[in-house]
Amino acid sequence: MEANNHTMETISVSHLCAHYKTESQFFERLEAFGLIHLIHEKETPAIEVESIKEVERWIHLHYDLNINMEGLDAISHLLQRMKQLQSELVQVKSQLRSRDSW
Repeated sequence: MEANNHTMETISVSHLCAHYKTESQFFERLEAFGLIHLIHEKETPAIEVESIKEVERWIHLHYDLNINMEGLDAISHLLQRMKQLQSELVQVKSQLRSRDSW
């Protein structure tokens, strides 16, 4: 599959299910909550290889810590907000440094 003139590497959900001992419905629910994006190649759902680390986080939180999908969704929103605030903090620090150098 081509995207932005480079080949997107994917891995099938069935392979991930076998490797992590999960059900395919878990990945479908993650997608329904907007936590991952499934790519349908030849009618076989897959994810980008770049997303594996994120998928592993959701698997750990859900299966090892027993956090339900609503909890995962809340965690996702908090992490996004935290990244946004960190970015704003870096920007403000940069502005303060530039003012101090005057």
